[in-house]
Amino acid sequence: MEQCACVERELEKVLHRFVMYGHQSEERLDELLRSVCEIRGQLVAFGVQDADLSVLSQTMAQCCKNIKETVQMLASRHKDIHGSVSKVGKAIDRNFDAEISAVVAETVWDTPERQKYLSETIVEHLYRQGMLSVAEDLCQESGVVIDMSMKQPFLELNRILEALRMQDLRPALEWAVTNRQRLLDLNSSLEFKLHRLYFISLLSGGISNQMEALQYARHFQPFAAQHQRDIQILMGSLVYLRHGIENSPYRSLLETNQWAEICNIFTRDACALLGLSVESPLSVSFASGCMALPVLMNIKQVIEQRQCSGVWTHKDELPIEIDLGKKCWYHSVFACPILRQQTSESNPPMKLICGHVISRDALNKLTNAGKLKCPYCPMEQNPSHAKQIYF
Repeated sequence: MEQCACVERELEKVLHRFVMYGHQSEERLDELLRSVCEIRGQLVAFGVQDADLSVLSQTMAQCCKNIKETVQMLASRHKDIHGSVSKVGKAIDRNFDAEISAVVAETVWDTPERQKYLSETIVEHLYRQGMLSVAEDLCQESGVVIDMSMKQPFLELNRILEALRMQDLRPALEWAVTNRQRLLDLNSSLEFKLHRLYFISLLSGGISNQMEALQYARHFQPFAAQHQRDIQILMGSLVYLRHGIENSPYRSLLETNQWAEICNIFTRDACALLGLSVESPLSVSFASGCMALPVLMNIKQVIEQRQCSGVWTHKDELPIEIDLGKKCWYHSVFACPILRQQTSESNPPMKLICGHVISRDALNKLTNAGKLKCPYCPMEQNPSHAKQIYF
């Protein structure tokens, strides 16, 4: 992050110089334009024959001199900006290593099958982002064939998200009502939050929307058991409708971040119904690579300096474990091979030093006198060195 901050500082300097150059150029050019217009006005008013030719010559010479000086000044300052721009490039070269082939397998995309997987992943990412025309062009150029059944969910998802960004709740409400039972199976509160946000939009319209808000409150009836407190707050806000919700104790209902929140909730629940991850696999892989790459480059440099060529021989394996944070921890359901039970948040899987994974309950039961013997190796180790995999 320090490297990024360094480049950002240089970039801010360039942007500041561009802004100052624009303001100063505009001021000087406006000043010259006024001067030329004044001379032209005098010539039109008095005529050339009535004017003193010597005075006119001096005035025109001074005007030409001012124009020449202004052009030279602007050109000189423009050259200074070029110097600042070049410093940004030097800062990038100084803080980032452009050559990363030393830590990348040369044959990672050498087969047509792997290239096809990569193209499909990029196309899916473009569909997720709503860049449909770009995805179609990539399909044509790469020869990837995407079934329409795969496209359609992304088309609908992006259509609804675009409407939500425009603060139009109707498409999302229609989708939530259609998929109500499936959302309830997920224990989702999306439909209630959409109705709540629509009710708040009615409240923001003032006293003229009072009757419509009361009638719309009937939509809260199916959610009374799960969201009783929230519904009470919404109905209580009607008392202050005449004086304006923004001037009442319920002003927090009008916070603008609710629209960004509802977009995130809709994306999460819609992806869950489609059997997709909330984030694009491509974006997750890219973010993970950005975090891991600096560490790998440093390791490679240390290996070369110490001439330990045999330490990292296979490019498809990492020489050390790189912590990407809990956000990048993905897992399937894990059943402990010792106790034959599924792990949970209270009994998470634990990775031993030898690499084998068992549940925490099994770890505690196998620990004897502060020591643990792996039931698979068997390698004797300290149980405190076991690492929790997730949760």
